[in-house]
Amino acid sequence: MAYTWADFQTAEPDFAETVRQRFAAYPHHVLGTLRGDGSPRLSGLEVDFRSGELWLGMMPRSRKALDLRRDPRFALHTNPGGGTDMGGGDVRVDGRAVEVTDPSALARYAREADPPQPFHLFRAELTGVVRVRVEDDRLVVQVWHPGRPLRTVRRGND
Repeated sequence: MAYTWADFQTAEPDFAETVRQRFAAYPHHVLGTLRGDGSPRLSGLEVDFRSGELWLGMMPRSRKALDLRRDPRFALHTNPGGGTDMGGGDVRVDGRAVEVTDPSALARYAREADPPQPFHLFRAELTGVVRVRVEDDRLVVQVWHPGRPLRTVRRGND
């Protein structure tokens, strides 16, 4: 079953809001895709949360867009920011990118978001979300997968 951002918000509203705020802290993040030979590619990316979806927009024929057309699996990592304070933790969203090709859907998105033209647009289907942070000198890892409850693991100083 495909899980949208709205599905994630319904399943884990507090965790979803924490993740969204972490992405909102900086405009640029890191997208991991797979090259044709299977090796990883890391690219900068801006994301958009709109209409219950997590959107990935890209320049036309960019390498990352071509990667996702060939193999839709991705990992999206939040910008860690400057310094040593991770301010809210380290967040990664895993999923599959579904390209939006319907002209009316693309036009509607363009009216709402005003992206640079032309563009590729992908809707994220979530397969997992992970947040890692340090709390009281302990590593705290939160993991969510579709259809499962949020799991929290604490490590260190035991």
